Amino acid sequence: MSMPSTAPDEAQTAAPERLRVISVVVENKPGVLSKVSGMIRRRGFNIQGLSVGTTNRPNCSRMTITVDAGHAEVDQVEKQLDRVIEVVEIEDLTEQAKLIREMVLIKLEVQGERRREAMTLVERVGGRVIDQAPDRVLVELSGEQSGMDALLREFTPYGVLELARSGPVAMSMA
Repeated sequence: MSMPSTAPDEAQTAAPERLRVISVVVENKPGVLSKVSGMIRRRGFNIQGLSVGTTNRPNCSRMTITVDAGHAEVDQVEKQLDRVIEVVEIEDLTEQAKLIREMVLIKLEVQGERRREAMTLVERVGGRVIDQAPDRVLVELSGEQSGMDALLREFTPYGVLELARSGPVAMSMA
């Protein structure tokens, strides 16, 4: 069964100047993700993006959180997070030199000439075909988070069946 085409809706996205990017290094313990996200939720902020992965530190993970909030509000969240025992380090990357990347899997419904056009687009944008069948193609894209929405809009005419985004992964360049 085909799902409706799902292109990013700019009307539902926060203004870029309100989005804050926070990096939180935490101990790998059960319930830490819930504690951190719950604390942000209780402050009334919408988490726009969240990714978690291990780091080079034994028993630690890095959470990259994109929050729709102002600077002063994020300062309050940082102070509260700093009180959580499992939180090792907090850094607001918003105004720093940083690299933010995102990975996307996108399943397209394509056949015939549309398939050739879609494959040309995948090649042009540096995507990678992960799987394919006669009527569909599964593509992996990765890149700067800031350009991902525009990139995904280019795939909308090819019948987006399904879309999965990793959320932001960020690191200070300092």
